[in-house]
Amino acid sequence: MKLIKLKVKNFRCYKDEFEISFDDLTAIIGRNDVGKSSLMDALAIFFEDAKIEKSDCNVFEPLAKVEITCVFSNLPEELTIDDSSLTSLQNEYLVDACGHLQIRKIYDCSLALPKQIATDALALHPSADGYSDLLQLKRDQLKSRAQSLGVNLDSIPDQRINSLVRLAIWQNCAELNLQFVPVSLEKEGAKQVWSSLILHMPSFVLFKSDRASSDQDSEAQDPLRSAIKDAIKSVENELQQIQQRVEEEVKKIAEHTVKKVQEMDPALATTLNPIITTKKWDSLFQTSITGDNGISLNKRGSGVRRLILLNFFRAKAEKIATDRNSSIIYAIEEPETSQHPNNQRMLMSALMQLTVAEGSQVVITTHTPMLARGLPQNSIRYIEEQANSERIVVTAGENDINRRIAKSLGILPDHTVKLFIGLEGKNDINFLNGISKILISAGEDVPNLEELEARGEIIFFPLGGSNLALWASRLNQLNRPEYYIFDRDMMPPTLPKYHDVMRDINGRQGSCAVCTSRRELENYIHSDAISEAYIAHNITLNLSQNFQSFDDVPTLVAKAVYESSGNDWGNLTDHKKIKSKVDRAKLILNSDAVLRMTPQRLTEIDQENDIRRWLRDIQMLLNGESLIGDVGNNIAA
Repeated sequence: MKLIKLKVKNFRCYKDEFEISFDDLTAIIGRNDVGKSSLMDALAIFFEDAKIEKSDCNVFEPLAKVEITCVFSNLPEELTIDDSSLTSLQNEYLVDACGHLQIRKIYDCSLALPKQIATDALALHPSADGYSDLLQLKRDQLKSRAQSLGVNLDSIPDQRINSLVRLAIWQNCAELNLQFVPVSLEKEGAKQVWSSLILHMPSFVLFKSDRASSDQDSEAQDPLRSAIKDAIKSVENELQQIQQRVEEEVKKIAEHTVKKVQEMDPALATTLNPIITTKKWDSLFQTSITGDNGISLNKRGSGVRRLILLNFFRAKAEKIATDRNSSIIYAIEEPETSQHPNNQRMLMSALMQLTVAEGSQVVITTHTPMLARGLPQNSIRYIEEQANSERIVVTAGENDINRRIAKSLGILPDHTVKLFIGLEGKNDINFLNGISKILISAGEDVPNLEELEARGEIIFFPLGGSNLALWASRLNQLNRPEYYIFDRDMMPPTLPKYHDVMRDINGRQGSCAVCTSRRELENYIHSDAISEAYIAHNITLNLSQNFQSFDDVPTLVAKAVYESSGNDWGNLTDHKKIKSKVDRAKLILNSDAVLRMTPQRLTEIDQENDIRRWLRDIQMLLNGESLIGDVGNNIAA
């Protein structure tokens, strides 16, 4: 399951309902005290990683009721309930008009110890008389309802399965009159659905900014805490079976004890009711990281703690795809805290890499210009406080977001910049950095793009949008050279897709635009490197030769991955699922496969020598030289 939205109401500074969307990587940006941390804490409360407190309720809410709603996509196709019988959220009418799952939790903060008082699914649910409450009925009540509505249950193979009885009753109604309403998940069939659904919910881990006085400081500062929760999530089915077995055995003994009491004192026995409570499995484990001097991580300096956290994420990114069976959300408050600017850039790279693994999401908050300017624009959620103290969220492409962020955060032009490099997306940035790295490792004299970016001497920016870093740096007309690499997309003799744009760029002083000789950058990755990358993900692809120059490599790789599990790509008709699989293939190709390239493999597949020529051009521009003469047949005149 994937988190796509959070809605809060009456929570701290959010009096009216406030909604924010999430992607694989989401950066919540805004000034101090605008409500960024509140949204992270709301997620922690929803996922039961933190407890709600009286002070969490908005001071202007008279009933002291707080609502936190999470919306999910990528829902499980089946849920196991009723003693191993199967149902689905769709069959139980628990999804909204978009097919998403909306779970709302309500908390009462008027109590001495605030607590959750309701769990609802906000869904298009039957509202017709006699059909609206089926999820709240017991087995005998369902059969009685079926009889009163004239529903024949003889065709049901096993009438002990409540989900089948509900389905038969709903199918009997000519007009269910679906309405978007809250459906309680706390009784009977609804409770069973919720219990099964919990197993599919994402794990959630929140790393808060340094707060030495916090009761949760040890958890917030120790990255291994998330490893424990993650490991438990992967064996949750087995642990649930153990818990159920223990509860059954204890309940038998407890009930037997009550019977024995009844023999001696019947009046006392009637007042006894065996109740079994359990703790979370992760509460059984404690861990810490200590150095050779025996000093634990929590006692080290904030910079060291954050550096260890950084490398925890880097290690996790390499391992997560093969070791985990469920999705996970990493929430990090102000990851730049106590870190050198170079480490900040490395951290963002590690976090972006973490999202390569399917089912992984990263949410960060920041108000630091250095970190904000390097983020993909579609990941940014800028929160702004209005004159009436209400908050609004601005996303990519809305209301001149870059200008508003720059004005709010004080993003200033970076005078160390020597060159802007425009590429078609973040995957292309990963590709070029990766190729630069493997050529340098082999001793070739090419610019170290990753190091140059860390020093702020080059700035990558994705084409097709007014990237924040580029916009901010152009603010004072620094007049730095610009180098653009476009995908050709179109097979010759057809002109490149962006031929006119390239021609205009090349007509500007100090600007140069080139395009690939092949369809796109993925067509420069050797099949052996692709195969090795997927073997690391425990997937074997039968790639006997390199792809052709104008093959759609990401789609063909996604198809090969899907069919490696015995599936038929031709039967996959959901365009969102297809796009998701192709996007994942692009991430792995440009993040993993490119690092398995070698100079020999590059020479074999890039017979036009495009990539080495681009790197030569970039080095010349960094040296202050002009690109004189023919810089390649792939430049648009």
